[in-house]
This record gives sequence, structure tokens and C-alpha cells, in this order.
Amino acid sequence: MRSMTGFGRERAVIDGKEYLVEIRSVNSRYCELTVKLPRHYTYLEEKIKAQVKGCIARGKTEVYLSVADVEGRETDVTVNVPVVRKYLEEMRGCSEELGLSDNLELSDIFRMTDAFTVVRPEADEDAIWRNVSSVCGSALERFSLMREKEGQKLKSDILDKLSNIEAMVSQIEKLSPETTAAYRQRLYDKLREILETAQIEEQRILTEAAIFAEKTAVDEETVRLRSHFKQFREMAESAEPVGRKLDFLVQELNRESNTIGSKCQDIRITRLVIDIKSEIEKIREQIQNIE
Repeated sequence: MRSMTGFGRERAVIDGKEYLVEIRSVNSRYCELTVKLPRHYTYLEEKIKAQVKGCIARGKTEVYLSVADVEGRETDVTVNVPVVRKYLEEMRGCSEELGLSDNLELSDIFRMTDAFTVVRPEADEDAIWRNVSSVCGSALERFSLMREKEGQKLKSDILDKLSNIEAMVSQIEKLSPETTAAYRQRLYDKLREILETAQIEEQRILTEAAIFAEKTAVDEETVRLRSHFKQFREMAESAEPVGRKLDFLVQELNRESNTIGSKCQDIRITRLVIDIKSEIEKIREQIQNIE
């Protein structure tokens, strides 16, 4: 079980370049992946997406890549002397014509358009991808580890709540027959009060109690709930993404508890159903964080 929230970061200097990869994700119903790259490395986008998608099934994930030339080996900068000379000639001619002082300095050259020529050698795209892939892989490991740790915390909390629900279902199973017996006694007492000395038909009492028991029996619901508990625990141990499946199963838990609540005639069972629904809602909220 993995959380959809995670973060992984890796930095490395390889062949004179510093590579930095950051991966972060938050909750989402779908799998959304965006990659932010420097302008000269946009050709890596689909490759990075393919690498990252192998580790995620759901969630909104962002990947950030930066590449810096720490040794200055890939850039050749030269001054465009003819252009600079032309700029200076025009500026000095203008100063003489307007009677201005000539205070031009070397730093002024940096503000001249086209004063420098920057030449970048053709990049070895295969080598760069190998380096990016390696750094991205390390960031993914940290990213996945964080999600797994968070997932284990969620799993532990959810299974504790599931055990609480299971214990309350056991109480309902114990109280349900008592409810029928109590109804039978109330019915008997009521008829005796109405009929006073008249003979009360025991069979009629039994028939009415049987009808009541049929309407208020929750055996089917509790059996289905226990089946869902078993499925829930099996899914929690699965190596596959289970967030969507667990979300559906929580809906089934809620449906069965609603049915029990609509059938029950005992205030004790009603209170238990309310507590069960409260625990189910807490589980549902936690499941929204699971991949």
C-alpha cells in the first residue's frame, strides 16, 4: 500500500554538468504527470515521463529537471569585435555632434546587442539521457520509499479502524436475537393487557414474532460485512495499487451498515451503527490518500 503523496530529490555532477531532479506528488483521482525542463532539453520529456510512469499509477506528479554546466566546457563565448567597433564609432560621433563627454567603459560593451557570440557544441543526446536517467532513477527511489512509508502508516491506521468496526458488528450479532425475544415478550404482555382474562394463542404470538424477526434480521448484512472485511485485508496486503478498489469496498461497507440501521429496532444497535458509520467515514477519508 502506497500513499499518493511523496517527494524525491537527487543531485549529481557528471561529465562537467550538474543534474538536479525533483519529483513530488499529491492526491488525484487520476494519473497526472507533468515534466518541467530547461529549453535545450525538451527532447527528454517523453523519456522521463516513461521512466516515471513505471513507478506511479495514480496521483498528480511533477518532475523538475535542471542542468548546469559547472565547468563551462560546453559554451564558447567570443566578442563580436566588428559590431562593438561600429557601436563605439556611432556613439562617439553622436557625443561630438551633441557636445557630450565620452565616458564609455568596458562594462558598456555588455549592454550592446549582438556584442557577444555564444556557440554551443552539438550535445551528445544519448550520453545526456543516460546521465539524466541515472539521476532520475535515484530520485524515484527516494520518492517511492517515502510513498511506501506513508502508505504503511495509512495501512496501520485503516486496519485498526476496520478491527473496531468488526468488533461492533460482533456486538450487533449478539444483540439482534435479543431484540426479537424482547419484542415477543412485549407483544405477549400487550395482548394480555388488552385481552385481560381471555386465553392468548401462543401460536399467534410466535407467528407475529417470526414476522418481526424476518423484517429485522441482519444476518445477511453481517455475513456480507465479514466477507468485505476479509477482502479489505487481502487488498491491503496486495503489491498492486488498491486505492480505487478500497474506495469501492468502503461504499459496500457503508451500504450494509445503512441497511442494518434501517432494520434495527433497538437503540443499542442504532448507536453501534452510528459508530460504525463514523469509522467507515474515517477510513474513506484515509483511502483518498492511497494510490
